[in-house]
Amino acid sequence: MASSKTVIYQKEGGIARITLNRPEVRNAINLELITEYNEALNVARRDAGVRVVVVTGAGSAFCSGIDLAFHRGKSGIEFRSFLEKLYWEMTDIQYNMGKPTIAAVNGPVLAAGCTLAFSCDVIIASERARVGYPEINVGLMPAMHLVLLPRLVGKHKAFELAFTGEPISAREAERLGLINRAVPHEEFEAAVGEMAKKLAAKSPLVTKYCRDAFYRGLDMEFRKAIADAADVLCILVGSEDAQEGLSAFVEKREPRWKGR
Repeated sequence: MASSKTVIYQKEGGIARITLNRPEVRNAINLELITEYNEALNVARRDAGVRVVVVTGAGSAFCSGIDLAFHRGKSGIEFRSFLEKLYWEMTDIQYNMGKPTIAAVNGPVLAAGCTLAFSCDVIIASERARVGYPEINVGLMPAMHLVLLPRLVGKHKAFELAFTGEPISAREAERLGLINRAVPHEEFEAAVGEMAKKLAAKSPLVTKYCRDAFYRGLDMEFRKAIADAADVLCILVGSEDAQEGLSAFVEKREPRWKGR
C-alpha cells in the first residue's frame, strides 16, 4: 500500500514496517489513524512476501494513547464506534495475522498506545520509553487493560498501574514481563532488526500454524489446548517445510523453506 496521512508503510525484503505518523501529537490515536493502521496491518497480513511486521512510532514517542482533543464532546455511541476499530477490529486482525508482529517501542507508550503495542507478539523497547495508564487522571479508565493487565502482572500490580496512573520505566516493564526487552536507545534499532531477522528466517508455513495454535491455546481449557497443538503438529509433520527442516538438520545445512 502507499503510505497514508497518519501511517507510513514500508517493505524491505520480508519485513514490513508500519510507522504511526502523527509526531506532532506523539502519535495519538484518532479515527483516521486507527482506520489506516488497520488497513496497513491487513496489507501485511495478505502479502505472502511479508514474513514479519514491525510497528513503531514517528518522532520521540511510540504512542501517547487516544487523541483526547479529537474525542472531547463525542457521545458514548460515537466513542464506541471508535473503540470497535481499536479493540475488536485491530485485535481480530492481529489474532489472524499468521506471521509475527514486533512492537518497536521507541519512546513513551501510554494508555491506548499500550493496546497497539501489547497486541503484537514481541515488544522491544528503548530505555527512553515509559509505559503507563494515565486514563484515570482525565476521568477515564484503561478498559481493555483492566482485563489484560491482571493476566500479565497479577492483580495487585495491575491495580496500582491502572489506579495511580503513574508510568513505569522500560526496565521495570521488562522485569514485570510486560515487554520482552529494554535496550539502550543507541542499540534499539539493531535489537529490533535482529529479532525481525530471526523470526523471518523461520518457515512461514510452520510459523503460521504454530502462531495460530499458540493463540488458540490461550483461549482454551488446558487439555483441549494440548490436544489442539498435538493435532497441528501431526498436520505439520507431513508438510514439505517440516520434511525439509528435518533433512537439513540431518545433513547439517541451512533449510530452504518453500512455505508449503
